[in-house]
Amino acid sequence: MDGRPYTVNDVMTRTVVSVDRDARFKEIAAAIERWQVSAVPVIEGEGRVVGVVSEADLLPKEEFRSGGAGMVEQRERAADTAKAGAVCAKDLMTTPAVVIRADATLPQAARVMARQQVKRLPVVDAEGVLQGIVSRADLLKVFLRSDDELAFQVRAQVVDRLFPVSRHDIRVEVCDGVVHLTGTVRDSERIPLAESLTRSVEGVVDVVCSLTGPPLAAASSAPSAPSTAG
Repeated sequence: MDGRPYTVNDVMTRTVVSVDRDARFKEIAAAIERWQVSAVPVIEGEGRVVGVVSEADLLPKEEFRSGGAGMVEQRERAADTAKAGAVCAKDLMTTPAVVIRADATLPQAARVMARQQVKRLPVVDAEGVLQGIVSRADLLKVFLRSDDELAFQVRAQVVDRLFPVSRHDIRVEVCDGVVHLTGTVRDSERIPLAESLTRSVEGVVDVVCSLTGPPLAAASSAPSAPSTAG
């Protein structure tokens, strides 16, 4: 990486199983089982995403198989009871689909998933055409970066830029994704920023910042301004 934030484009799966609006129930269930996914996008035309069918959309078929739901429950769960009788994707799908663009950052994708309570997002272009899919597991791929790679990026993107004079006095060590910064810097006011920027590097699990400013003796030895008192 060149120091830019990771985007959905960097981690998404580009080979995506999808179905059209007229796909039958068993076809959808078979696709979910075969590809080991929890949901499939529903597309129309040239690949525009119009909805998503998830395992949750299929389960009412089993849940309400033998009836038993009272009138109150049927009213409260009208959408689920309707899906229990559906046989095609167009009647099973959740629409509009919750989608994301390929240039979205990973934190943006994570927030959408959390807010919408979904496990994966279809990735679309400006016209809404399917480009790929990103899952929770994909967002965790950044934590597979090696310790050496993380150390190199922290050194290049944080230490060398913030402390051009003191950089040779700073040690950057990474163990299991935890970055340890040690050493003495001339500008102690930049230490909080160094910790913050290091923490923002994709794949960093935690930061232990032990950077210190110049010794007090050095600071006290600086010449003081001449007194003007009489």
